[in-house]
This record gives sequence, C-alpha cells and structure tokens, in this order.
Amino acid sequence: MSDYSKLEKCLGYQFKDKNLIIEALTHKSYKKPYNNERLEFLGDAVLNLIVGEFLFLKFPKSNEGELSKIRASLVNETGFTRLANHIKLGEYIFISSAEERNKGRTKASILSDAFEAIMGAVYLESGLEVLKPIILELLDESYDKINLDVLFSDYKTALQEITQARFGSIPEYKIEASFGPDHKKEFEVSIWIDDETYGTAKGKSKKLAQQAVAKIAIDILKGSE
Repeated sequence: MSDYSKLEKCLGYQFKDKNLIIEALTHKSYKKPYNNERLEFLGDAVLNLIVGEFLFLKFPKSNEGELSKIRASLVNETGFTRLANHIKLGEYIFISSAEERNKGRTKASILSDAFEAIMGAVYLESGLEVLKPIILELLDESYDKINLDVLFSDYKTALQEITQARFGSIPEYKIEASFGPDHKKEFEVSIWIDDETYGTAKGKSKKLAQQAVAKIAIDILKGSE
C-alpha cells in the first residue's frame, strides 16, 4: 500500500480507513471499480458550507452579494487547485498512463476534483468539526489576504490572455455611470472586445467593477468555445 503519511501530515489529519483515502485519490481514468466522483460531490457541498460560514463571520458588514462573490472566488476549480498544490496532492493521485502522459497530475480539473474528494472523505469519516479547521488552515496558508480586491485581481489578467489568443487584442473598459455620494460611490463599467460589448457590471470602485465585468466576459467567451 502507498505511503500517505506526508499527505496526511500536510492535512494535519490521519485517515482511520485507508480505503477512503485511496478512493478519494482515484481518478475515473484509473479503471478501478471505484473512483473519487461521489466523494467529490460530497466535498463540494461541505466546502461551500464551511467557506460560506467562514466568510459570514469574517465580513460582518458585507452583504449577501459581496459574500457570494468572495465565496465564488474561493470555491471553484482555480481555488481548489491552489489548495491542492499547497498540499502537493498531484503526487498522490491515481491516474491512467494516458492521463500521466497528458500531464494529468498538474491538470486543474483533476487536482480540483481530488481536493474536493479528500475533503469529502475527511468529512465522511470525522465530521464537520474536524474538517473545518483543516480547511481554514489551508486557506490561511494559501492566501495572504482574503477580500474582494485580492480575489478578483486575476479576472482582468485572465481575460486579457484569452482575448489576445483569440482576437489578437485586449479588452477595453468604459465607465458608463457613477452613482451615490463621494464617500459611497458606485460605478457601472462596460467591457468591449473588438468593438463588441460583452456586458456591464457595478462595483464600489472602478477596479471592482472592471473585475466583475471581466468575469462576465470570461464566462461568455468560455461558453461560446
């Protein structure tokens, strides 16, 4: 049997049932009678709950919309891949030789799913109160700061990479309107790519509005692939 002690040390958790950790690390390509998809489903639900509660308590003045945006920035493939890489999860997963050749150990989709599955396995074996500090510790170690500005900082960069590859141009952001008094202003920003608009979004600063509309454009472009 493989040695998972280093992974367990990174998690700060030791599995009582080693079959559970094996299942959580087994990708469907590995062609076993079991894989990590069911545990991944469970892990996703539990991670949403734990991160939601964490943000609810951390940002008492944020409204539902802001909390949802921050959670969406953490609870997604990119966020889970970041946490998976922090515990070097790619070294332990079971994948087919074809996936191995395709660099499956570094694929965001495979790493993210395995991370959710591992968290689902811990929850199944030991419950919420044991899993919660593990998640919070990983978030603390993986992010210097958790707030809207920091978490949204990648959308504009990501969109620019997509538009340069697909259109050979970079997005243009236009301020359509601003509302409210100076101390509590809100901005509405539109985004244009190749003289075509891809939506508008509002934010408490120009920067936040740009990040929000960049996210909308990314979703549209990915949906049209």
